Amino acid sequence: MAERIRKVGVVGLGTMGAGIAQVSVQAGHETIGHEISLDLAERGRATIDHYLTRAVEKGRLAQADKDAAIARLTLTTELADLADCDLVIEAVLEELPLKREVFAELDRVTRPEAVLATNTSALSVAEIAAATERPERVVGIHFFNPAPVLPLVEIVRAPESSDDAVRAAYEWAEGAGKQPVNCNDTPGFIVNRILIPLLNDCVRVLDEAAVTPEDLDKAMTNGAGWPMGPCALVDLVGIDVHVHASEALHDKLGEERMAPPERLLRLQREGRLGRKTGHGFFEYGS
Repeated sequence: MAERIRKVGVVGLGTMGAGIAQVSVQAGHETIGHEISLDLAERGRATIDHYLTRAVEKGRLAQADKDAAIARLTLTTELADLADCDLVIEAVLEELPLKREVFAELDRVTRPEAVLATNTSALSVAEIAAATERPERVVGIHFFNPAPVLPLVEIVRAPESSDDAVRAAYEWAEGAGKQPVNCNDTPGFIVNRILIPLLNDCVRVLDEAAVTPEDLDKAMTNGAGWPMGPCALVDLVGIDVHVHASEALHDKLGEERMAPPERLLRLQREGRLGRKTGHGFFEYGS
């Protein structure tokens, strides 16, 4: 169970992977971060160091705890260095062939009892697991961005996932201070299956009802009790990330509400991807 998960590997140290690695080291786990180049790996470590330093400055974390957490993180460019990890979480690009390639190699280099998890938000866990010889040890562990802040983690059971692997993933997430929930491997899992078409509806209202992003967000926060308006939320997630997830859901389910609205596609073409580019529906300062 979770007690046997002591060493964690994270494959991919981009925005999500760095956040997951931060969660892992702060939970006390020796963690190996993998990237395709040392430069990208060091960039991931720098991201973690930045956010932990901010936590120290704001009084939420002691300097000694921050130093200990960073010391638990090692970097590698070789998947073989994850051989003795008890849990490996993949957080590479949302491309099925790439994820299957990673899992086939992880299946080869890790111990048979290790749990292999994907952080995919829109792809089929079963299709990823099919690239391995032991799909029973493959599960989804879907974090939400920013991973160190948002408490929810979806633990996704594919048809061949074992009870032991699911339970170990759930208990590890819980031990890391998260609020895990169980679900089966269906398109969009829980949150995205509900939220993506709803956000798409909100974006369509902008044009159909001639509403400004400011007024739409004001309406949903003050009228529906949303803690954040839909336009601000899509900007936070990343317009390109939302479009990709929308397209994946639409491909699987064929429902028109799942398809990304033209306004989002236009913003993506213009490079207005939200907070990460400084502008999306709204403008953001440095």
